[in-house]
Amino acid sequence: MSDIDPKTQIELEAEAFRRLVAHLQERTDVQNIDMMNLTGFCRNCLSRWYQEAANARGIPMTKDEGREFVHGMPYDQWKDTYQTEADSSKQAQFTDAFARTHGKTS
Repeated sequence: MSDIDPKTQIELEAEAFRRLVAHLQERTDVQNIDMMNLTGFCRNCLSRWYQEAANARGIPMTKDEGREFVHGMPYDQWKDTYQTEADSSKQAQFTDAFARTHGKTS
């Protein structure tokens, strides 16, 4: 892969990111809590990373704007339409996953 020039690498990464966002927008059956429990990140994490990248480049972006980009709609609308109630087992797994991801131990 070392023969890929930096501009092309950025373009490939951008395309992969766009496909990931589109995939997550299509797979509304996949809950954020399940993603977090399995992977250590979810749509909200991705939207925060997007917002942080924009802000680091001097582009003002709010948390809500980042979430709307990733979710494909306002976050409250996404929650009302697609989010299901998480049982206590999933919530406990989330607490552990969040702690591991954010460097906090139980």
